[in-house]
Amino acid sequence: MKKIFITGISTEVGKTIASAIVTEALEADYWKPIQAGELDNCDTQKVEQLISNKKSEFYSNSYALKTPMSPHAAAEIDGITIDLKEIIEPKTKNNLVIEGAGGLLVPLNNSETILDLIKPDYKVIVVSRHYLGSINHTLLTVKTLQEKGFDVSLIFSGSEHKTTEEIIQKMTNAFVIGRIDEEPYFDTNVVKEYADLFRENLEKL
Repeated sequence: MKKIFITGISTEVGKTIASAIVTEALEADYWKPIQAGELDNCDTQKVEQLISNKKSEFYSNSYALKTPMSPHAAAEIDGITIDLKEIIEPKTKNNLVIEGAGGLLVPLNNSETILDLIKPDYKVIVVSRHYLGSINHTLLTVKTLQEKGFDVSLIFSGSEHKTTEEIIQKMTNAFVIGRIDEEPYFDTNVVKEYADLFRENLEKL
């Protein structure tokens, strides 16, 4: 069974939509270890609402923090410290999609980041969205993961920007699963269309 960790080059780049598509494509289970803010409409609920298969299961956050900030700061406001020993991967015999929070080096506490959640056997998908500075952010993210020995793939998010995508591919040699276009909306049907489109490449991971 595959365990796929989905991270982004920044916040608001499309990680949750990508997570829904990957979850649907593989009929995987989904887990977001740390949620910061939006507890009434959290990412787990958003993904669950976008999934149409009957196999996927959705696991509770290890930490559900009230404030939409970096996890270390949100935890401080809640009067707690995030302890990696308390973040226990759910036991499942199914594929598992794990969604990070923000970017790769977002702090969890005074010494650990999102990167420390990624276990050696995880496949990593980096979601990259084009904006001024995104090439730098993507290369830093992918190369950091590659230097740590992780198997890294890319999903591009948003409108196509050929020169950006081409240079990222050339400089990282990372496998590109596909691109999620700038859609007017995402619902179960749109997610299923992308799931069907991405499934073959996801099964190669």
